Amino acid sequence: MTEPSRERPQDTGQASFSELVRAFGHVGLMSFGGPAAQIALMHRICVDEKRWVSEDRFLHALNFCMLLPGPEAQQLATYIGWLTHGVRGGMVAGLLFVLPGLAVILGLSTFYAYYQDVGWVAGLFFGLKAAILAIVVEAVVRIGRRALKTRFHRLVALAAFLALFAFTLPFPLVVLFAGLAGLAEAWAMARDGTRVPAGAGVSGNRAASPPLAGTFLTLGFWLIVWQAPLLPLWLFAADGGFAEVFAFFSRMALVTFGGAYAVLAYVAQVAVEQYHWLKPGEMLDGLALAETTPGPLVLVLSYVGFLAGFREAGGMPPFLGGIFGGLLAAWATFVPSFVWIFAGAPYVERLRGNRMITAALSAITAAVVGVILNLAVWFALHVLFERVDRWTLWPSAAGEEGGTAPWFSLSLPLPDPATLDGAALVLAVLSGFMIFVLRQGMGRTLLVAAALGLGYRLLV
Repeated sequence: MTEPSRERPQDTGQASFSELVRAFGHVGLMSFGGPAAQIALMHRICVDEKRWVSEDRFLHALNFCMLLPGPEAQQLATYIGWLTHGVRGGMVAGLLFVLPGLAVILGLSTFYAYYQDVGWVAGLFFGLKAAILAIVVEAVVRIGRRALKTRFHRLVALAAFLALFAFTLPFPLVVLFAGLAGLAEAWAMARDGTRVPAGAGVSGNRAASPPLAGTFLTLGFWLIVWQAPLLPLWLFAADGGFAEVFAFFSRMALVTFGGAYAVLAYVAQVAVEQYHWLKPGEMLDGLALAETTPGPLVLVLSYVGFLAGFREAGGMPPFLGGIFGGLLAAWATFVPSFVWIFAGAPYVERLRGNRMITAALSAITAAVVGVILNLAVWFALHVLFERVDRWTLWPSAAGEEGGTAPWFSLSLPLPDPATLDGAALVLAVLSGFMIFVLRQGMGRTLLVAAALGLGYRLLV
């Protein structure tokens, strides 16, 4: 395999390998608050304090990572490591960004699997679920303000919401249609000559492409690493369903545009309704756990993998099955980030500023707003109501009981008004008041909601 360090840009400051390890060890332990806070922390350390990369280079790398599926903050960490110390630096930076949070989420998942029915634990999660609902609503508003700047993008967001909420289309298909719609809009505008976005065409950065043979070797090597667990799983652990867990999260790694909030709706749909690995309320609990751990929020997928392995461990003890399932989910989710950076970054750089690519990605971002809105509605229904049925207007043949998930149907969720949880509603409104009116941070809102939920459950 060719040495990628020969291809990386050379405009960085000097950073020893030990400094890189210490810096990203700190980032991995302190990266709370979601991707915005994590990117800000890396900017402060790598640009302002250490001066390893310039402001322009940092933003250039961030633009690369926003083009790719997967956790952009981890990809940015990997890119900066690759920029300073090649593959070795990228591996260390990317792994240190994830491993502390992975250890925490596996520990919390173990605690949850054994003690979720204990009264005080249930009280904590009762409050956390209400706060998570407000946090997801805030994510819809925040991303919507940035992404929905034209009528076309607002229509894409609405179509994405309806596709998931009413027609139960798969999330990857929604992403694909959104990208195609963006390309079609850009093509129509170019044909009519009515409007050409600023910066159209290929970016002015015309760095030479890396050798094609070396790129294919790098890509092939990391794809083999990514899918290496699949064959032994099929041969030796098929009875535990671990191959199915790994294959599912590998597919998710290819369509995680828009971050954890966007992909979580589809994960919930499949993991809860098709595979029955966990219950709707448990999906909310997992997001609450992930919000309180360092590292990318998409670590919630390791929680899902843990519960899947815990409950379908085959011949393993449940605890070991859970750990194995959580690690498989993490492997399938995070290894692709190394694939994209080590093999694809030089080519993605040449596409920066391309009008057609930008149009497709902006349409996908608009669709993500609709996807997260669907997640917010899904959360609200399951947080506020104990019983939610589904009113099917147009069933599909594939949607028969016990069959596979429907490819296409028309149905609407129908909550039972008699099962409305007034306490959950009050806590959700209070959490929203703290976030939108008092401008309190996520951590403080989660803490207050958890304390109030615990107090309510212990008193009532």
